Amino acid sequence: MPALVLLGAQWGDEGKGKATDLLGGSVDYVVRYQGGNNAGHTVVVGDQKYALHLLPSGILSPGCTPVIGNGVVVDPSVLFSELSGLNERGVDTSKLLISGNAHIITPYNVTVDKVTERFLGKRKIGTTGRGIGPTYADKINRVGIRVQDLYDESILTQKVEAALDVKNQMLTKLYNRRAIAVDQVVGELLGYAEKLRPYVADTVLVLNQALEQDKVVLFEGGQGTLLDIDHGTYPFVTSSNPTAGGACTGAGVGPTKISRVIGILKAYTTRVGAGPFPTELFDEDGEALRRIGGERGVTTGRDRRCGWFDAVIARYATRVNGLTDFFLTKLDVLTGWEQIPVCVAYEIDGKRVEELPYSQSDFHHAKPVYEMLPGWSEDISKAKTFAELPKNAQAYVKALEEMSGAPISAIGVGPGRDETIEINSFL
Repeated sequence: MPALVLLGAQWGDEGKGKATDLLGGSVDYVVRYQGGNNAGHTVVVGDQKYALHLLPSGILSPGCTPVIGNGVVVDPSVLFSELSGLNERGVDTSKLLISGNAHIITPYNVTVDKVTERFLGKRKIGTTGRGIGPTYADKINRVGIRVQDLYDESILTQKVEAALDVKNQMLTKLYNRRAIAVDQVVGELLGYAEKLRPYVADTVLVLNQALEQDKVVLFEGGQGTLLDIDHGTYPFVTSSNPTAGGACTGAGVGPTKISRVIGILKAYTTRVGAGPFPTELFDEDGEALRRIGGERGVTTGRDRRCGWFDAVIARYATRVNGLTDFFLTKLDVLTGWEQIPVCVAYEIDGKRVEELPYSQSDFHHAKPVYEMLPGWSEDISKAKTFAELPKNAQAYVKALEEMSGAPISAIGVGPGRDETIEINSFL
């Protein structure tokens, strides 16, 4: 039962799309198990660049079946826009499967997300404003709309009415917005029903049967470990579980079927949105990382905050996910620095702390303790083996591996599909 989980080991944007695409030719199914179109993957194939937001990266691999699991929240308009864009570029999207239990992002979820974030002012979380959080809130409050509801107009209408009873009170009386009409929402959602029908499936059954038949299934997380609703830097997190445990609930596959958990690490650290970030840089080095690394959010379009590698976070990701391997990305971006700082611990209230503090207040006050590693100036983008890397680049990778607590099995030395060094096979 070769089931693999691939997830971000930092705050997201680590290069999961590149890693998934690398494996895509060798796997039978690629499954998104949480999040929505608030996640972004960039995949470079030859001279073509693909920006994916909701669809699994495996959709670019011929022969691979892409799956949107029950733990994902789906905005139909975004889904069909993305499918249309890929179809226009000659990508076959006909194999896509969508769980009938996945929840729909409704127009009122998007409205609530935007007005709530504006209302928070300086206390805003930094959401993408795409309705993700309110949709998950509806799911937990048991007033959510699922894909399967689009095929029973009576049930759909009842559910929309129940959701809008409260939301319209809030929109009109608290935020001074117009009430949203039930009929309008129901009509819009029903308009997607037949377009969705060819893709809707019992994905839990499909995936478990595939594993029983020794098919290779790759579970792809959106965002990253430190954005997990339970294990991230709460409240500056996403609304779902990108960590490895989320693959089980978000796809309906038991933990005993997971054979490998791969964490994606950027060779430095970035973050989009508000929240603590101990190694964040506000100087020329930070700007250089942003410029050279092309650090702009695929989905948000916002510049990413940049900082040096944080080994404390990497160790934490290893622990909470049970990581078996790391895929280190964007090593090439660090070319040109004489010395490269790496955060090996924090200083909190005058004390050295080597593990991520569980206290939110402590983490907000954490100051990085750096160890300096020698840099390199040679171009590494053509390296095909670990031995072809400059000695200092090799030493940097080995140091990160030792500090992070799991072997680094692949290294990204450029944005292209073929610009990757494989040290150990993931399969």
